[in-house]
Amino acid sequence: MPPSELAALRGEPSYVWRSGQERRLQMIAAAAPLRGAKVLVDGCGLGSYAAQIAERFAAHVEALDIEAERIAVARRRVPRALVAAAERLPYASDAFDVVISNEVLEHVQDDRAAAREMVRVTKPQGVILIFCPNRWYPFETHGHYWRGTYHFGNTPLINYLPDPLRNALAPHVRAYTARGLRRLFADLPVRVVSHKRIFGGYDNIAQRAPALAKLMRAALYCAERTPLRLFGLSHFLVLQKLR
Repeated sequence: MPPSELAALRGEPSYVWRSGQERRLQMIAAAAPLRGAKVLVDGCGLGSYAAQIAERFAAHVEALDIEAERIAVARRRVPRALVAAAERLPYASDAFDVVISNEVLEHVQDDRAAAREMVRVTKPQGVILIFCPNRWYPFETHGHYWRGTYHFGNTPLINYLPDPLRNALAPHVRAYTARGLRRLFADLPVRVVSHKRIFGGYDNIAQRAPALAKLMRAALYCAERTPLRLFGLSHFLVLQKLR
């Protein structure tokens, strides 16, 4: 599928439900009490995760995205979906048991404000779950700019460059070190429950070469339990609000 016109600014949402999405949902379900919970999907894209959580866990799910076109699609399965920015959530404080942000922080204008808002709308003792890009993954998956032109796709080693060079090539998206991600929440009333780096689902490879994808998944998912996890695709950060 070719990239959408929003690919540079927002990334590409989940168009179909495949192995990678299923694995992340299982990680979410293992880390947070979803059954009957009040859940916010903060940056829902087309609503895939929000719909799956509502259907499987009988959860009260609300969702938002900054793009009206994507919310129009999401509302077909998630009626309580709004157009809003992550930096200004249109919800009361202490409103949700679980807040999920899946590959969204890297795209917002102000990631510190988005972090504060996630914490604000979470109930005391509630859980915040965040997936976002790992700076040490060997590829920048959101494409790059060269001489003013955007090039979609995986670009090797951009994130290994010093910040001025890296940000000149990829000004449209962030990638986080573990310390940099946790720093967003350092002055907020949360504690870190767990923080992992995970590899992707490689579903596009699976479509073309299923045997190769099976080998890749087996090897890389094992690597998540070794020092090689440093090079994982994404962070998976689980926080609990204290008060």
